[in-house]
Amino acid sequence: MFKKVLVANRGEIALRVIRACKELGLKSVAVHSTADTDALHVKFADEAVCIGPPPSRQSYLNVPQIISAAEVTGADAIHPGYGFLSENADFAEVCRKCNLTWIGPSPDAMRMMGDKIRAREAMAKAGVPMLPGTAGIHDEIALLESAERIGFPVILKASAGGGGRGMKIVYEKEKLLDAWSMGRTEAQAAFGNPEMFMERYCQKPRHIEIQVIGDKHGNYTHLGERECSIQRRHQKVIEEAPSIALPEATRQKMFEASVKAIEAIGYTNVGTMEYLLDTDGSFYFMEMNTRLQVEHPVTELVTGLDLVREQITIAAGEKLSFLDARGPTSINTDRKPRGHAIELRVNAEDPNTFAPWPGKITAVHFPGGLGVRTDTHVYAGYVVPPNYDSLLAKVIVHDVDRPAAIRRARRCLDEMVIEGPRTNIPFLRRIVNHPDYIKGDIDTGFVARMLAEPSGTSTNRSAT
Repeated sequence: MFKKVLVANRGEIALRVIRACKELGLKSVAVHSTADTDALHVKFADEAVCIGPPPSRQSYLNVPQIISAAEVTGADAIHPGYGFLSENADFAEVCRKCNLTWIGPSPDAMRMMGDKIRAREAMAKAGVPMLPGTAGIHDEIALLESAERIGFPVILKASAGGGGRGMKIVYEKEKLLDAWSMGRTEAQAAFGNPEMFMERYCQKPRHIEIQVIGDKHGNYTHLGERECSIQRRHQKVIEEAPSIALPEATRQKMFEASVKAIEAIGYTNVGTMEYLLDTDGSFYFMEMNTRLQVEHPVTELVTGLDLVREQITIAAGEKLSFLDARGPTSINTDRKPRGHAIELRVNAEDPNTFAPWPGKITAVHFPGGLGVRTDTHVYAGYVVPPNYDSLLAKVIVHDVDRPAAIRRARRCLDEMVIEGPRTNIPFLRRIVNHPDYIKGDIDTGFVARMLAEPSGTSTNRSAT
């Protein structure tokens, strides 16, 4: 086991990693920009190093400065958290060349699964169900021919992309060329790579993801699924575990496909296989995230496992902590979730326009009680900077079943007080009180439909 971990991130995820390090008896190093000098991850780490001014490219994305901070403090491992450099294979490679343990998958696996076209090819070879689609499209003739073969509607995606950037849904042939051109421009600006590919578009899918994990001793398994269909503009808002939409036979098929996939590519550490679940019950590979997910706490609450500690111990060469006497296993289908967990993402943003809302927090009170966990980096007097993601806190609730968890989530939203910046708490309340959400009648278009309803409609119709 190494002795000191540098956390190459900020906010609640940096605190999350620091806590895991402390519980493992490891020293931690925080890096921070000048905007985060008074941040909690800086206060709670054993050491802290300022690595630059507020702009991310000059601080949290500044690889030479981060490596220098590791060398100066004597860190022997780096945990990237999520976002920023967490899926940057070149950064992982630099860490290894500098004799720093990278707490994550191998750079080769990151490169393969980070390239959406290569990922499709690898997953198809492993037998994972795929939507009809293409490799990279480089000219208009191939674009038109592919659309005719697949059939409208189609979706154009950036090969190097994620988070909805560069993504274009096209229902008509006449709009295909313009959408392709716009998508290429956005992809170039966001990722430095304009390459696009095409898939058949599922019109009302659910977004289901499988938490996978593997160690360096040939043990590969899953830790169940998460329901991530509550999204706004391809960004997740509320996540749950388990999903109430999956028949048991489909769930087991998704588990089996996911574990076979990571075994086929020799994937180590934690990762997430993401799928679209179609209205007919078919599921299709969408992408793989080669890092810890924002929504990992819901899996922790229904499994009782600390995923960050697993990440650290796997990187140190240890076996999965929860293996039983049967020894190495590639597919484990008998691990059942304990109850139901829901995560609510609380952001500093206008609840109507969703514009970011930085500023000083003058008062704050987070909910507590049985089955409530709040992962946050904010406090009274904290100034929310305008330079980064607007996430303030993740409130995660756990109870015996989904109806009870929803009631607990409502109670927590009613208890929560954040004064100063505006937040999306009213928006979250509207979701958890919506009758369709309560019934579980959701898909990735749920939020858009809810926002199109007359103001107050869903609240007036809420079930109990």
